[in-house]
Amino acid sequence: MVPGVEGIFGKPIVTQEEMRARIRELGRQITADYAQKDLILIGILKGAFAFYADLARAIRLPLRVDFVVVSSYTRRSKSSGKIKMLTELTEDIAGRDVLLVEDIVDSGRTIQHLRKKLGAKKPKSIKVCALLNKPARRQVDVVVDYVGFHIPNKFVVGYGLDYQQLYRNLPYLAVLEKVSEEGEPV
Repeated sequence: MVPGVEGIFGKPIVTQEEMRARIRELGRQITADYAQKDLILIGILKGAFAFYADLARAIRLPLRVDFVVVSSYTRRSKSSGKIKMLTELTEDIAGRDVLLVEDIVDSGRTIQHLRKKLGAKKPKSIKVCALLNKPARRQVDVVVDYVGFHIPNKFVVGYGLDYQQLYRNLPYLAVLEKVSEEGEPV
């Protein structure tokens, strides 16, 4: 049985309207920064799918799109610390300006891993755009070039982010408030 939304979430920490406005701002900034460049957006799936689609539409430039599926989480929502790249790029990024689009940067390990792995493919540049930045959880030093929102060290779901593959379809971001005695979301 899938738990319902009612009673699980408190007030959204980022509303749908706030996200739309911020993504438009990010789109304008990226458009200006990448004018006259060969931009390829690489979405980090699954969590970034909603943000990626809205951001791509907000960028007013010709661009290429690609995706990678990366995982570092176990079924219990804890990071294993080991990054698994489950898919490879379909586009050649050599000589191109790459913008990695991530849902959330917390430990920084996924971004660090992708910068190293994709850097070996000789792109002209690699930058990172994240919907959410959670610096309180940072374990490695990484640069996030474009940030939608800085958030506290809370477990959030919605707008692509999940708990055990659920709640990705919420149109806003909310803290998952029900937790077990071990501190895990339930």
